[in-house]
Amino acid sequence: MSIIKLNNNGVKNATAFGSAVTSLGSMTFIKKLTASSSATLSFVDGASSVVLDNTYKEYLFTFNNMHPATDEVNFTFNGSIDTGSNYNVTKTTTYFGAYHDEADGDTGIIYRTNSDLAQSTAFQPLGYLIGNGNDECTSGTLRIFNPSSTTFVKHFIATTNDYYYADYSLNHYVAGYFNTTSAIDAVQFKFSSGNIDAGDICLYGIA
Repeated sequence: MSIIKLNNNGVKNATAFGSAVTSLGSMTFIKKLTASSSATLSFVDGASSVVLDNTYKEYLFTFNNMHPATDEVNFTFNGSIDTGSNYNVTKTTTYFGAYHDEADGDTGIIYRTNSDLAQSTAFQPLGYLIGNGNDECTSGTLRIFNPSSTTFVKHFIATTNDYYYADYSLNHYVAGYFNTTSAIDAVQFKFSSGNIDAGDICLYGIA
């Protein structure tokens, strides 16, 4: 998939679209992992055709209908600097979201102090108290910027929508950084308790 830019300054006054179009970038599919009562899903650079190095400056994970086996659990992730031997990179993060219940009786915006991290090696929540009913799951995206850098910390941004166990739609926004100048060469996803019953995660490189 390519991102393009019109070579006119604006559409309103344009009399014609020029034949020259500047390509700004592309998204390259790398790997898809599908859960089936899986404890974790891990993307490790150099293993099973996974690329997570300086080939791309940005990597995008999309997760689709991640369904927990256990009720009221958080969907989480962490990084590794030793090709998956340990997932315990120090992070500082923020976490806020909006919520709306099915009965249209409760709405709002909240900062979740119990889901952010301050110089912690714990797994970062991306989705909050997701139910394990047949129709309950979470979906969203996670972007990690320049994970192979050995000069700067590594920033990330995530957006999710969850089916909260008490019949709410929760839209969450998570951002932060891995506070390390070592390369992040593996990323792991899991629920805070129990298996990933179903769902898939795709990894893309952004040129």
